[in-house]
Amino acid sequence: MTLSRRGLLGLAGTSGALGSIGAASAGPAAAGTGAAAPAIAPVTAAPVATAPDAGRVRTGFERLAADGYGALAGQRIGVVTNPTGITADARHLVDVLHADERVDLVAVFGPEHGFRGTAQAGGSEGAGRDPATGLPVHDTYGKSGQQLADVFTAAGIDTVVFDIQDVGARFYTYIWTLYDCMRAAALAGKAVVVLDRPNPVGGRRAAGPVLERPYASFVGREPIALAHGMTAAELALLFNGEFLAANPVALRTVRMTGWRRELHFGATGLPWVPPSPNVPTPDTALAYAGTCLFEGTNLSEGRGTTTPFEVLGAEGLDRRWAEAANALELPGVWFREAYFTPAFSKFTGKPCGGVRLLVHDRAAFDPVRAGIGLLVTARRVWSGFAWRADHWIDRLTGSDRVRTLVDAGAGVEEIAGDWAAGLERFAAVRERYLLYP
Repeated sequence: MTLSRRGLLGLAGTSGALGSIGAASAGPAAAGTGAAAPAIAPVTAAPVATAPDAGRVRTGFERLAADGYGALAGQRIGVVTNPTGITADARHLVDVLHADERVDLVAVFGPEHGFRGTAQAGGSEGAGRDPATGLPVHDTYGKSGQQLADVFTAAGIDTVVFDIQDVGARFYTYIWTLYDCMRAAALAGKAVVVLDRPNPVGGRRAAGPVLERPYASFVGREPIALAHGMTAAELALLFNGEFLAANPVALRTVRMTGWRRELHFGATGLPWVPPSPNVPTPDTALAYAGTCLFEGTNLSEGRGTTTPFEVLGAEGLDRRWAEAANALELPGVWFREAYFTPAFSKFTGKPCGGVRLLVHDRAAFDPVRAGIGLLVTARRVWSGFAWRADHWIDRLTGSDRVRTLVDAGAGVEEIAGDWAAGLERFAAVRERYLLYP
């Protein structure tokens, strides 16, 4: 079965139990309306454990489980997830759903890095069977549009459930897997249910340049800010209302309880599972929206070290970079000279000099400005600085403006000023889809 295209639903919530079901249309009105909730059977099997702290964040999956999976009743379910799709007691949701007779789980779909998370950047695990459950696992990476719609049809599902931990940056591909799944589900006549999780770096504001459509790719399908400051459920509502409005998907979003926009992941009470091999900690995620820009250069972004995206460098760099970066007096962060030898990726086995980011004030820290400041100063102090030949930096930043301004010798404030108007417009649109205080 599928949901009526005019019956797009958003599972609204306040602290405690699942709240009323609000009609979430394809447009901005989605977040606010309400209607009486249907009766949902109580949990009778395989309950999801909750921590003693009643004030901690409870994910969309926890709330779905606590209400007996009523949103999935009578549907053949396919789950898009990876190792981050866990319960509060660290069980995987696929194992929990498969063991529960109230849920007809028939397929699993893996994103970049794969369902079990073994592939490095730009790779996936391919198709196969999950050895724990015997369920077929389909690979979504590199698929979109009708090709992905055909995968959903062949899998025999009615509803796509999405539950993956994001890191809050436009070029982190899981949000575009969500977008592609929504678009493909609409083409195939399937519904989508998004189980929400925290933005691990908080969500008080958006930051950085907004993508320009000529630079769209899998690291940015649509014009949103580089650090969007939204959760997966909020993005799903925005995607449906702004970018898929001509053919919206039948969408449900299951909100969290207890999450506020100022919370960083360490304050949620939830266990952290690395969402990809090179984001091992919440501190990595905090820096990622800025330091991942170095993927567009010939410098190491710290892959092959124990602190990827927190250390940056290259052969021939020394303390002068940290000195130049600290001289910018960027809020919330210090830069310390660092030396490391990557085990893989750029400069494999070669000693590198560079910087390590030390964030001392999370509320003041702007990772995008920090990343721009590091680009500007690296170019000034290191004669070997170069962009990747394919201008990958333009895909990451969403246009050629950052690259051309850095090359022209512009400073951080001038570069940030260049994207300010676009960011202000995006912030006004974003506001209509926010679900949390």
